[in-house]
Amino acid sequence: MSRHTRRRSPLQVRLTVAGAGILAAVAGVTAVTVASADEPARGHSTAGGTKAGADHAVFVQGNELDGNTIHVFKRAQDGSLSAAGTYATGGKGGDQVDAPTDSLASQGSIVYDKRSRLLLAVNAGSGTVTSFRVEGQKLMNRQVVSSGGDFPSSIAVSGRLAYVMNAGGAGSVQGFRLTAKGLAPLNDTHRSLGLDNKKVPLFSSSPGQVAFTPGGRELVVTTKSTNTLEVFPMTRDGRPARRAVVNDSAGGVPFAITFDKAGRMLVAEAKESTVSSYNVRADGTLKVVQKSLPNGQDTLCWLERAGDFFYGGNTGNSTVTGYRSDRHGKLALTNDVGVATPPSAKSQGVIDLAVTDDEKFLYVQNATSGTVDGFRIGRNGALTKIGTTTGLPPFAESGMEGITAV
Repeated sequence: MSRHTRRRSPLQVRLTVAGAGILAAVAGVTAVTVASADEPARGHSTAGGTKAGADHAVFVQGNELDGNTIHVFKRAQDGSLSAAGTYATGGKGGDQVDAPTDSLASQGSIVYDKRSRLLLAVNAGSGTVTSFRVEGQKLMNRQVVSSGGDFPSSIAVSGRLAYVMNAGGAGSVQGFRLTAKGLAPLNDTHRSLGLDNKKVPLFSSSPGQVAFTPGGRELVVTTKSTNTLEVFPMTRDGRPARRAVVNDSAGGVPFAITFDKAGRMLVAEAKESTVSSYNVRADGTLKVVQKSLPNGQDTLCWLERAGDFFYGGNTGNSTVTGYRSDRHGKLALTNDVGVATPPSAKSQGVIDLAVTDDEKFLYVQNATSGTVDGFRIGRNGALTKIGTTTGLPPFAESGMEGITAV
């Protein structure tokens, strides 16, 4: 299939139609879903007493097919962004077959590790992973290593370990050590996912994310086509079990993973735009805590946590949904309509999201528009828009994917 004559799948057509009508669909709920400008911000001090903005940044992966880049933005005290440079990763971006808005169809394609100060990014088109050392808003000491498989699309970090998920072919995870020089492959950590993809996978059959549970004792992979959550219990030396424990997903097409304060795992499910939660047991089995909470939106794929609140990206109609969790782990929508902030003409094709460490700000990638929206998170979880950053690679033959915030 020519990359310039992309065949439109039924899901692509549905997403396009949904996106075209979203502005009118949410016009009537704008007043109740956007926080007032007077909404108090979440009260968090800056880590280590560092002056806000001095070392704060947002990193966006361009995912360009002819040469992947990282776009760096300085984050000011009010959450606004200003361009601070673009860095070549030394690898190529990728584009999954029939991807409607999200070229990598994954969460976690770019990760910042605060302890090592390393920024890690996949190069799906060249089967590699790049690491940079972060100095404020500057990226230094670039290193490029093989991902250990085809079409790497997600990264997870725990302690001194990093695991890369490869979406192509049979699919796999591969382990690395985080060192002062970057990533060092860890022997005997390559584990197959047993999929049946081509080297460049179909977006609907590729795995969605790899993630460590809090504490790093389990490694979890979502698999969309088989509707399973595959859990690898980890040994003390940082290696996964030989085979994953395969658990059926509570909802259809599991995609993104995050965890609440108590360590319960929340999974975004794209088929019906639902979220389910689980307890992850030491033997790799899962116990459903809450099954398939719908948000009334279209194609929920991404999910990130900010304290007791969670935010999901609905790529089918370009909206963001807010959730809150109580002390018992029960999840509920922050409002009845499931829209935490209405879209705008410059906010089309919502994909990946990032929350800052201090939980004050949320940043949302808009693939079709080639923009990033910034929001201040209120104490009640309401979102107040700060502004829109333009000029990023929009989705066409490929498009940007992956965002993380410091």
